[in-house]
Amino acid sequence: MILTVRHLKKKFENCVAVKDLSFTLQTGEITGFVGPNGAGKTTTMRILATIDQCTSGWIDIDGVNLLEYPEFARQKIGYVPDSLPLNNDMTIHEYLDFFARAYGLKTPKRQQTVQELEEFTNLTGIKEKMIDSLSKGMKQRVSIARALISNPDFILMDEPAAGLDPRARIELRELLKVLCEQGKGILISSHILSELSEICTSTVIIEKGQLLKSGKIEEVVEEVSADHNRILQIKTLAPDENLAKKLIVDQFVSNMKVVGSSISFEFSGTDEQACDLLASLVKDGARITAFGFKQQNLESVFMNVTKGDVQ
Repeated sequence: MILTVRHLKKKFENCVAVKDLSFTLQTGEITGFVGPNGAGKTTTMRILATIDQCTSGWIDIDGVNLLEYPEFARQKIGYVPDSLPLNNDMTIHEYLDFFARAYGLKTPKRQQTVQELEEFTNLTGIKEKMIDSLSKGMKQRVSIARALISNPDFILMDEPAAGLDPRARIELRELLKVLCEQGKGILISSHILSELSEICTSTVIIEKGQLLKSGKIEEVVEEVSADHNRILQIKTLAPDENLAKKLIVDQFVSNMKVVGSSISFEFSGTDEQACDLLASLVKDGARITAFGFKQQNLESVFMNVTKGDVQ
């Protein structure tokens, strides 16, 4: 199943938050939604979840226009906002039961669904606790359980790991993997790019409401790497000022950074020329313990394609 976004635009009174944005999401994949603060990620998610209306554009799931059939969208898309549940006068069970009723589930289907979701999100043992007594990690689990009530094909998650402790982030990551294995398509925004790299198969990178890159992470990394000089890293036994002086005049070296006994720089030469450089440095007496190109990842791609601009 494919969710398609085409030429999406959202204009507010003083700015255009989303500008001609197009991308696709696939079930069975986790897509990292990446961009600086103010890039338009939350606005886009709220439009997909039918909370906000777009100014223009097209959104469909397998050919069904979600703008014309918002009820269909609410069955197929679950939304986990960046804000946690505020229904502090309800228990977890009451909260989930309330939303199950809102989705029109009847007894005993409603009871079965709520029970299964409490078990799946590990809330069964605390289901009678009041919402306001929960930790942020537990509230996040409640939000995910609520988003799964309609058994949606796609789940949108806006900064779900923000403010969570390390254990809660690990548990969230494992939960997302299970949902992906169940065939659900997940769009997740986060500023923790190292964690996204571990779980995401695809990415959508935006800035100032516009698409910069989208696709499989390995394809995006390869494409961006081809457009930018590679980063070569050298480590020595001890800080070596002479080595830095030799490197700075090399024709293939630019933007050099020295931190203690580590030196990194952009290298515009070929692999063979990198080998020649290493041989020359060793011949001149440099005591090198590590020499190699930095592995490109989602974080380096983000830094290469974005400028940090906000709207």
